[in-house]
Amino acid sequence: MKPTKIIKDQLNRIIHLKETPKRIISLVPSQTELLFDLGLENLLVGVTKFCVHPNHIRTEVAVVGGTKQIHLDKIIALQPDIILCNKEENTKDIVEACLAICNVHVSDIFTINDSLELIHQYGALFNKSKEALGIIDNIQKELQGFNTFIKNKQTLKTVYFIWKDPWMVAANNTFINYLLKLNKFENIFEKEIRYPEIELCESAINKDVNMVLLSSEPYPFKEKHKKDIQKFYPKAAIVLADGEMFSWYGSRLAKAFKYFKNLRLNLENNQA
Repeated sequence: MKPTKIIKDQLNRIIHLKETPKRIISLVPSQTELLFDLGLENLLVGVTKFCVHPNHIRTEVAVVGGTKQIHLDKIIALQPDIILCNKEENTKDIVEACLAICNVHVSDIFTINDSLELIHQYGALFNKSKEALGIIDNIQKELQGFNTFIKNKQTLKTVYFIWKDPWMVAANNTFINYLLKLNKFENIFEKEIRYPEIELCESAINKDVNMVLLSSEPYPFKEKHKKDIQKFYPKAAIVLADGEMFSWYGSRLAKAFKYFKNLRLNLENNQA
């Protein structure tokens, strides 16, 4: 009889495995990308419609819904060994429904250390520890270089928009806010929690804000939206931001720090 492998997820839930999972469903886009970079694409049997990296994944693997709404019948038919969720992106109801089907691993990400822990857990979970350590080392090297670059840069008062109608921003207790701090972007909504709605009106005009970031996701802000914002932040640089770089964790972080460096350099060049 094979010994049972015991793994903890990031909610400290214990997962008992009699063997390494061979059929994986991922309900989180950034975790789908991580699985691919760990060399586990051939074990993926289900993903969400938002899993866009790698870009071919949705044509080769069954789509089982989104991150907030899933098709349980499709998931059951795929006979997964494990379903990968995230506390923020998936609802408690989704996690509980999946637990009735098979083992579920839930991630909970607020910091880069949380991200590195998740990569380590996946390495142990899927017998990909060597590959996981390689990704972790790469992220840590990129982070070290970025910290050196950003050390003496000016702190910029910043607003990060994630939605329009209603206008919503990223505030405290989010991975986005953590990365804003890392970039020395002072979030003026840091005293708020999570993703509050804000009102843009005459009384909301703020001349102290240095920069406004309009995220590419979940709302797909475009060039045309800059004018809608500029009148409320007249002295700010209005910048279209790659939302994946500010909100995706896992292996995406290895690319994020180069993006952050170029973002800062472009800001400096435009102000020169």
